[in-house]
Amino acid sequence: MKKKLPLVYACSGCSSAAQMANQMALWLDRQGKAEMSCIAGVGGGVTGLVNTARSHRPIIALDGCILACASACLSQVGVTPDRHIVLSEFEVKKRKHVDFDPAQAHAIYDHHIVPIAERLTDSALHSEKHHDKN
Repeated sequence: MKKKLPLVYACSGCSSAAQMANQMALWLDRQGKAEMSCIAGVGGGVTGLVNTARSHRPIIALDGCILACASACLSQVGVTPDRHIVLSEFEVKKRKHVDFDPAQAHAIYDHHIVPIAERLTDSALHSEKHHDKN
């Protein structure tokens, strides 16, 4: 059985925190731990991307700050993420005109983001196996 990866949506605004969220989503995608999808397309009502968001796959929403733009875009199409992560809760500062701290990003990613993605993948796989038995 092919494992279904969770979808990950990230804020990708101009602040350092937003770009950290986007980079973490890219890492999850590139490492095969989640499948990144386009939050701008969801927010813009692009049919195919809205349908993907509504596909009942586990969803991680990664936001840089309390404005929670990724989560808000999902909410506009009636989707609630399984996990909503706000990087400011990990003491990530939102700064304009500067890049995020790579060391801080890697530490948060390795210790918090990856385990969340792995738990969602395991949970989805368990649900599929249970569904297949019925």
